[in-house]
Amino acid sequence: MLTAQQLRAARALLGIDQCALAEAAGLSRATIRRMEASDGVIRGQVASLTKLVLALDAGGVELIDDGRPSAGAGRGVRLKTRG
Repeated sequence: MLTAQQLRAARALLGIDQCALAEAAGLSRATIRRMEASDGVIRGQVASLTKLVLALDAGGVELIDDGRPSAGAGRGVRLKTRG
């Protein structure tokens, strides 16, 4: 599950605006704007969410869900190490 907060943070880590993320994911800017304006977990079509997650992953962002190993606790995002 992806939250609006995670999406905004991931985009900030990549240093891109909504238009650039929309283009990378093959989605409209309106879709990205709506997802970021959500309260909590993003709801949407599975295909759109999949495209979004794949674009973030390709950009180098790792999404951290509850219960996933990380340095801290809870949800968040982090940049993947390049190697």
